[in-house]
Amino acid sequence: MTMPDAVMTRIGQGVELGHRGERDAARRLFAELWDEIGEAGDALHRCALAHSMADVQDDVREELKWDLRALEAADQVTDERAAQAGVAGSVAGFYPSLHLNLGEAYRRLGELDSARDHLERGLAAVGALGDDPYGKMIKGGLEGLARRLSPAMP
Repeated sequence: MTMPDAVMTRIGQGVELGHRGERDAARRLFAELWDEIGEAGDALHRCALAHSMADVQDDVREELKWDLRALEAADQVTDERAAQAGVAGSVAGFYPSLHLNLGEAYRRLGELDSARDHLERGLAAVGALGDDPYGKMIKGGLEGLARRLSPAMP
């Protein structure tokens, strides 16, 4: 049996704060955790924390900064490390969501080439997602991003 990962538990608490609309409280908790983990800390913790921190930002530039940190950290996470923390599935399943969020942030900033690049990368990675509600949500998000970008395509 896998022991609960205390940092992942605390990240989950921050996510719950964000879902309840307590974005300031979530940002404070995530900032405290980031200070504890540090730039060179456990890659899984950095990925999950940065991805969650991006979701509670009010400024799209801050959101982008955190999602870029999450993507960088994801590249350093192994499937074994994710399994130790109780994450279901492989690390490959992280990428569709990360690229969706990055594509959307770049779109909102008007950086359409970067947005399209992340859309393409997200679509290329969807095979790692299951046919469950989460997988369907991310696939739907990528389809929506494609629609939002299509009028702007040359």
